[in-house]
Amino acid sequence: MDRDEELLLAVLNSAPVLDGRPTDDLEDPNARELTRSWGGSGTTRELGRLREARDALQTVIRGDAPAAVEELTRIVEGAVRIPHVTPDGVAWQLQAPTDDRLAVEAVLAWSSVNARHPGRLRPCANAECRLFLVDHSRPGTAKWCSMATCGNRMKARAHANRSRRQPEPSRYS
Repeated sequence: MDRDEELLLAVLNSAPVLDGRPTDDLEDPNARELTRSWGGSGTTRELGRLREARDALQTVIRGDAPAAVEELTRIVEGAVRIPHVTPDGVAWQLQAPTDDRLAVEAVLAWSSVNARHPGRLRPCANAECRLFLVDHSRPGTAKWCSMATCGNRMKARAHANRSRRQPEPSRYS
């Protein structure tokens, strides 16, 4: 997993459902440290901009795009990437206001992941889960954020539903 994908999934998955309750890692007491670990400053404004970017990205990925696209446009407005030629190739430096930089990076990461893995960024198929995944499977059919948690739950539910629908065999047949 490259940095873009890692950052994008960290931002998208910063609002998980734990024990049936929605949470928000960008509002809890450790949020400032979390943003600093991604290279941010941890300011209140930065956290707000990152929440706005996360919410808009989640909406776009789930397929309800128009208003969210406008929000993403506002987030990247005024950001500039400047090329720097190095012996290894071209490196791009992002110029954006300090409090907006991490949110802009998340939007750019989304664009990059979509370009490299078209159709592979998706929400978990478990309707009770709010996490996202990038499907790296060969056939491109991964559905769950985690096979061990959501995948197992969904398969167990499907099995239970099938079992309830099948009539019990008669002992005298």
